[in-house]
Amino acid sequence: MKIDHAALWTLQLETLKAFYVTYFAAQAGAKYTNPRTHFESYFLGFDQGARIELMQAPDVEDRTASQSRPLGYAHLSFSVGSAAEVDHLTQRLAADGYTVASPTRWTGDGYYESVVLDPDGNRVEITI
Repeated sequence: MKIDHAALWTLQLETLKAFYVTYFAAQAGAKYTNPRTHFESYFLGFDQGARIELMQAPDVEDRTASQSRPLGYAHLSFSVGSAAEVDHLTQRLAADGYTVASPTRWTGDGYYESVVLDPDGNRVEITI
């Protein structure tokens, strides 16, 4: 058994797609549009691992978490292969104006990582 994909609702479908394509080498499939419901989505594939489905629909509402750690999914994690690449990608995202929620560091359980926020504020962990 394996995880096939995780799905994210968004109000800015094209912006989120561009973020993951630009910074995480995602390959976007064709845009799906349901003309009746106006639901739209992209599946983003990667060289290895699960896919991400980005979804947008007219009835999706913006949510602002009132807590620093709301219930539910905590983050997406991307393995980039080396500490140098974690540093490089984190610096690139910061230079391009994205929020670095947690700078590069070694964690207590042995991961070298940083955490950035995507355009919707979702936490994206970058690790070796």
